[in-house]
Amino acid sequence: MNDVLRLEAVGKTYGKDGPAPVPVLRGLDLSVARGEVVALVAPSGAGKSTLLHIAGLLDTPDTGRVILQGRDMTGLPDRARTEARRADLGFVYQFHHLLPEFSAAENIILPQLANGVAPRDAAARAADLLSRVGLTARADHRPAALSGGEQQRVAFCRALANQPALLLADEPTGNLDPETSDRVFDMLMALVRDTGLSALIATHNHDLARRMDRVISLNRAVA
Repeated sequence: MNDVLRLEAVGKTYGKDGPAPVPVLRGLDLSVARGEVVALVAPSGAGKSTLLHIAGLLDTPDTGRVILQGRDMTGLPDRARTEARRADLGFVYQFHHLLPEFSAAENIILPQLANGVAPRDAAARAADLLSRVGLTARADHRPAALSGGEQQRVAFCRALANQPALLLADEPTGNLDPETSDRVFDMLMALVRDTGLSALIATHNHDLARRMDRVISLNRAVA
C-alpha cells in the first residue's frame, strides 16, 4: 500500500438541486504517497478548500471515492469518519486557531488526551515537538504572548501531536511576512521529513511549492 491518500473520480457540486448549481470539483484523481510532500496550487474559486475538506473527511463528495490508509471512506458513518480523522490526519490552517486560554504546551497536549494518550506521555510528546521547533522556552506562554510565527509553529506541533499519517495544510504560512514565512516553512518541512509524514499543502506561494516533492495544479471546474 504505497498511497496514504487516494481520491478517485471525486466530484462536488454546491446547490445541485437548486436553480443555479455550482460545480467545484469534477472527476478529480489525486494521490499522496507515503513520505511524499505534495504542493496544491490553485487560483481562488478552483475548489482548493473543498478538496482539502473532502480529503480530510470534513465533507463528502457527490461522486467518487476517498481512500485513506487503504480504507475506503466513502459512505462511512460520521463516527467512523471522526475516528479516522483523529487517528490518521493532522490539520494546519492559515490562521493558527490555538485555544487562547491554554499555553502552547497545553494546546498540544489536549488533542492527545482526547485520543486516549496518558497525560505524562502527552506532556512528553508536546515538549519534544516544541523543542524541535525551537519553542521550549515558550511552552508555558499563551498564544497572545507569542508572535505570529511562534503561534503557527505551535499549530504545526498540535497537528502532529497524535502522529498522523497525513498532514493537510491550507496556506499554512499565508498570514506571515515573507521572511517569517520562509523560516516557518523550513521548520514545517523539517518536522515532516523527520517524522516520515506525508503531506498535502495548499499554497499560493510558487517558491514554497517548488521546494516540495511534487506540485499539483487545480483549475476551476467548468459548468
